[in-house]
Amino acid sequence: MYEALAARVQRRPACDLYHSALQVEVADETFVVAQTPVPDLSGNERGVVAEGAVGSRCAGRFLIFRYEIRLWRGGHIPDVAEAVDSPRRLADDEDRARRVLESIAQVPTPVWGRDELATGEMWNSNSVIAWVIARSGIETDSIQPPPGGRAPGWRAGLEVARRQEEGA
Repeated sequence: MYEALAARVQRRPACDLYHSALQVEVADETFVVAQTPVPDLSGNERGVVAEGAVGSRCAGRFLIFRYEIRLWRGGHIPDVAEAVDSPRRLADDEDRARRVLESIAQVPTPVWGRDELATGEMWNSNSVIAWVIARSGIETDSIQPPPGGRAPGWRAGLEVARRQEEGA
């Protein structure tokens, strides 16, 4: 419904929507990086490194209106079997993979679904993954959704990473 409404307002055809997550392999370990709803208070088991509010800061007081950012050792992406055009290898070098892992705890946590950082797009799971990839030094220009699709929030993550890089 979101895409149908957004397409109508923007006077464009509706697209398939995609969300992103990362699987990072370092030595003999695998980590999953993702932004997900908070299912319970056992975040340590899932490698939760940060949390944020969904919809509004006030609503974020309630568990149902919170998201978590995971750096999950040995984790899995539940819907990976349904992934389109995936998995996609972004880098082969272990140093870059370690930079990805090191950046996760620094990811911004604005309100999900809002544009608090004035990027022109809402912040969501795509924003988190785009930010992590960009801040880790991995080239992002070639990363695009499949034809006919879009990844809302992706540009927000890239823009925030670019601003932080320029300010460093």
